[in-house]
Amino acid sequence: MFTKTLDNKRYHTLNYFYRQKFNHKVFKVPLDAHFSCPNKINGSGCIYCINNSKANIVDSTKTIKEQFLANIKILEKKWPNSFYIPYYQSGTNTYAPLEVLKKTFEELLDYPKVVGIAIATRPDCLSDEVINYLDKLNQRTFVTVEIGLQSSNDKTLEFINRGHDVGAFIDCVKRLQAKKIFTVAHIINGLPYETEEDMLNTAELLNKLKIDGVKIHMLYISKNTKLAQIYEQEKFPILKKEEYIDIVIKELELLNENIVIERITGDPIKEDLIAPNWLLKKFCVLNDIDKEMVKRDTYQGKNVL
Repeated sequence: MFTKTLDNKRYHTLNYFYRQKFNHKVFKVPLDAHFSCPNKINGSGCIYCINNSKANIVDSTKTIKEQFLANIKILEKKWPNSFYIPYYQSGTNTYAPLEVLKKTFEELLDYPKVVGIAIATRPDCLSDEVINYLDKLNQRTFVTVEIGLQSSNDKTLEFINRGHDVGAFIDCVKRLQAKKIFTVAHIINGLPYETEEDMLNTAELLNKLKIDGVKIHMLYISKNTKLAQIYEQEKFPILKKEEYIDIVIKELELLNENIVIERITGDPIKEDLIAPNWLLKKFCVLNDIDKEMVKRDTYQGKNVL
């Protein structure tokens, strides 16, 4: 039986990690601090990007504090004793002068039951100056930095117009690890023309780097994106649900059991989605992953060498 879970999963869940660390139920509270993205300013942005990432954000027009309070008001009705981690999710959240970052990240730290912060960013937007500041902040609270990798294949990164290569990601992770900052990588399964081998190679790279956490996404095609235009022209293959489940399980098997699995599927906005429609049934996907892992009698880390 896999032990790093409280939910009868066969992978290391975020809920388990937080319970062990804080002895409480902990929620990440997604926020939009209205940061931009250098890849959009200096280019056309990633081909799949649609208006940054605003999934689960209550109302991005509100201030940081208003967003936070509105979200925890909802959460506290069901989990009144929970703790919170403000999650700066939308945009590139280290793409600003240091003084702006300090003001933004420290705004909610003294709020009751806040036990850390999580910051989503890009590997090419973490200067030594910013990492040194995060190092000091990490001594005051629990800092998580989430970095988009998406793929370990440089040709894929070029195709999706990511704006950086794999080397930039590796360098960034090592600099964060040198400061003992909890580091999470985002990867995407089903990117155009990637093979199963490409996706498993990405998992193997993260395991080799001893990353702290992973978020696994499924590629989805949204309206009004460059990806939608490419799909209309080329009709590249999209993973079926069964294919996605199979690949996710194989990735989990390649990841050390100490790596926290923070996400295991995509989360599209229904009104914007072109394909795949099966991704809208998120809990069905999660349940099917669980069932298949039981059927195979497998678990995270099974195939780690």
